[in-house]
Amino acid sequence: MFVQLLVGTAVSLINIAIHAVCTAFLYYAVLVFWARRTDRHFLTDRVVLMVGTVAVLMTAHALEVFVWTIIYELVGAVPDGASPAYLAFVNYTTLGYGDVLHVKAWQMLGPLTAMNGILLFGWSTAAIIQVGRTTVPDTPP
Repeated sequence: MFVQLLVGTAVSLINIAIHAVCTAFLYYAVLVFWARRTDRHFLTDRVVLMVGTVAVLMTAHALEVFVWTIIYELVGAVPDGASPAYLAFVNYTTLGYGDVLHVKAWQMLGPLTAMNGILLFGWSTAAIIQVGRTTVPDTPP
């Protein structure tokens, strides 16, 4: 079990780093976007920012699931005939269908993947709210 916890922790830290980079990029892009806007349009600017924000964060999550997929494949955590990407997505999103399970020797990766995913989804939610707050005008239009 120690090796599973070690692998799961290492992958979680890699994904946290990926999320940190994507979030830092996102905040920088929002600041640049607002700094370059001289004529702000209440609706269109906010729609562009929010769609862009969610697109960046969804890309980050897809990349993080891909990292789990690679690890599942490398350690042999997926039973024969099953898709490592599918298993990673189901665990990362905490969907938990239960139709495909990790091999017994790596069963702790499922909960560790779910813990990582739920933490990063929470972080994304906070980022979306923060970007949304930057779109609220100081004075009403």
